[in-house]
Amino acid sequence: MANSAQARKRARQGEKRRQQNVGRKSLLRTRIKQVVQAIEAGDKEKAQAAYAVAVPVIDTMAGSSLIHKNKAARHKSRLNARIRALA
Repeated sequence: MANSAQARKRARQGEKRRQQNVGRKSLLRTRIKQVVQAIEAGDKEKAQAAYAVAVPVIDTMAGSSLIHKNKAARHKSRLNARIRALA
């Protein structure tokens, strides 16, 4: 339990940031899933459109250190490779 005013404020700030991060991670997962669903449906145009929407979200999350930059690059690379593999 936080005893000082500073510690109480830090606890409030930490909880607020945690809630924001939960929402942002959820958005990231949703955008990635939309690309994967379009790929699995075999719709290349829809997959490319979803990928174009997902890339800025992935980059934003990496820029704010919510995910590591290498993880962001890995997601983008693998999604793009799967889209290119569609006939």
